[in-house]
Amino acid sequence: MLELINTYWLYFLVGQYPNGALGGLALTLVLAAGALVLALPLGVVLGLARVSPWRVVRWPVTGLVFVVRGTPLLMVIFWAYFFLPSVTGVKTGQFTTMLLALVIFNAAYLAEIVRAGIVGLPRGQMECARALGLPYVHAMRLVVLPQALRSMLPSLVNQFVSTIKETSLGYIIGLTEVSFIATQINTQVFTRPAEVFGTLGLTYFVLCFGLSRLAYGLERRLARRAPQASTGSTAAAPTAATNAAATT
Repeated sequence: MLELINTYWLYFLVGQYPNGALGGLALTLVLAAGALVLALPLGVVLGLARVSPWRVVRWPVTGLVFVVRGTPLLMVIFWAYFFLPSVTGVKTGQFTTMLLALVIFNAAYLAEIVRAGIVGLPRGQMECARALGLPYVHAMRLVVLPQALRSMLPSLVNQFVSTIKETSLGYIIGLTEVSFIATQINTQVFTRPAEVFGTLGLTYFVLCFGLSRLAYGLERRLARRAPQASTGSTAAAPTAATNAAATT
């Protein structure tokens, strides 16, 4: 295995770059990070719509989130790769297609993470903000949402872990992410598939396990702060709402 890594490590990391398009592990990380960054604002908007008091906003978004969450990512990729070009007449590349599919898919899951973060906060936060005269939108944006986002950090890291694993489906449309590169390496050496795909599995494990431990550490840290936050929630809610009211 060491000989294999020594021979193909650069190709495994970046593909044919700089003599060709970026690929390998670097493309996997760029794709996962880019998808999560682009999906987060959309997920926040959808999550806010999920807890909206207006049914005309809440119901369509709830239906959309349930449909996307109930659809395999592979189907979303096929829709983005085959269906959208036939409708729009614009052919997208493998990277753009995979990025679009991951953004749509992750936005639906992030919407539920945002909704859970908001619902998990004490109701006194919103009530105090409204009692001080803040409109619903301002109270949500200035008082509730910032606190919910802090409690969502472990879930966001876990979602990043899931996105890294989901990028391997780019292999289906010929995207040169790390699993596709591993298959090409296996085609070249042919007689050592256990070493090639063992290295691939170890790479995924190190990345995902390390990020999972980071999420666990964040969760424990937030849990240690939770008792202090609960004892001071009565005073914290008016303070946060008062500060928000003063800024408007």
